[in-house]
Amino acid sequence: MLRARDAMDRAYAQPLDVPALARIAHVSSAHFTRTFRATFGETPHRYLQRRRVERAMFLLRETDRSVTDICFEVGFGSPGTFSRTFRDIVGRSPRAYRKEAVALGVPTCFTMAWTRPSD
Repeated sequence: MLRARDAMDRAYAQPLDVPALARIAHVSSAHFTRTFRATFGETPHRYLQRRRVERAMFLLRETDRSVTDICFEVGFGSPGTFSRTFRDIVGRSPRAYRKEAVALGVPTCFTMAWTRPSD
């Protein structure tokens, strides 16, 4: 399970599916999904979405790139899906998040801990 989670952390922007992740973990797809959820408390799909949103949060705070560019860079296939998923996890739209995210000269590790979605 750790190998598959590490693969998701490294290649979050790539199209990853359950069968490919199950092969990394050397188990069947059904067993992978059940075990991943039991181990990490969320489905592989939700974990991957959260990792993508976390990266998007960083890019929204630290760059002036468009929301659409960030959407595709982090691995989402459409801006609509990205915005809906971002809102579900963070609680506000990517544009609203960018407006509210103000760099206060706080070390990055603290910013990441404070702004990490808890979903």
